[in-house]
Amino acid sequence: MRQMTVAELAERLAVGGDKPVLLDVREPWEFEICHIEGSQPMPMGSVPARAGELDAQAETVVVCHHGGRSAQVGMFLERQGFRNVINLAGGVAAWAAQVDPAMPRY
Repeated sequence: MRQMTVAELAERLAVGGDKPVLLDVREPWEFEICHIEGSQPMPMGSVPARAGELDAQAETVVVCHHGGRSAQVGMFLERQGFRNVINLAGGVAAWAAQVDPAMPRY
């Protein structure tokens, strides 16, 4: 599975054109505290039952707090036939530290 840094994601989101799907796999309470704008919440535990809601062909960047859960979900999605899955290295914690210092942290 490919990895993407938060700086690379910020650059991609700033440029016009097709944007990747941002799949946030944290728990609802975590998503409420902070999230990257445009993220689609889908808690990790619900992904097996809800994977059919996702486009298996779309570029999908999986996001969590630090990158561990998102890597697990990304591997699961790849096993389900998703071919364009990217793990956000460092998760929202890295996003807050490197891209958006105003983002709340937990």
